[in-house]
Amino acid sequence: TFICVIVVVSTERAVTCDDSHNVQHLSCGVGSVISVQAALYGRADDETCSEGRPQSQLSNTECSQDGTVDVLKRRCDGKKECEVITNIVHSSDPCPGTYKYLETNYTCFPAIHTITCEHSVAHLYCDEGQVIFVYGADYGRRDHTTCSYKRPASQIENVYCSNPTSKVAESCNGRNICSISASNSVFGDPCVGTYKYLEVSYVCECKWIKGPFDIICNPQQW
Repeated sequence: TFICVIVVVSTERAVTCDDSHNVQHLSCGVGSVISVQAALYGRADDETCSEGRPQSQLSNTECSQDGTVDVLKRRCDGKKECEVITNIVHSSDPCPGTYKYLETNYTCFPAIHTITCEHSVAHLYCDEGQVIFVYGADYGRRDHTTCSYKRPASQIENVYCSNPTSKVAESCNGRNICSISASNSVFGDPCVGTYKYLEVSYVCECKWIKGPFDIICNPQQW
């Protein structure tokens, strides 16, 4: 008999007004990772980020840039924390003269989150009767502190070196145990001279479940 636990998730909302150095911060608690559900760069109402702004900058409430959610998902999905500077989400101005903002709706899904420094090996594993489903993986560097021990400043200063990769999923999905090297030979080199790390988020699925998050089985209760 299979006894399973239904996972309940809540949706979070983050809004950041559009100034060149404003940073939107998304975060999840221990044992969970970000899944971006929707994102808007533009304006959908005349109240958000309206303080001190003339009505002429707020009246266009049908202003949005295509592809915003894709940018947020590539940068943030599968991570415990994620920072986004507003000016990286827009490649053009979707509505000149309108004061815009970045609005992101995301959920925090339960997941196993691992970090493996460059030249080491990542080990993913699940309990007996379960298999790996990789939710997200990045090879590169997003901060100054991770995998920084005894590294010169020149090797950890580039924190905009994040390369999403499908290779972990291709190698590990559907397996009970999986090992993969955190190296340029596997993932390529997204930033030459920077000391990198492999960041992976994954869940352990029952073999008979189609989706990764709808139901999480508890093998100890079988």
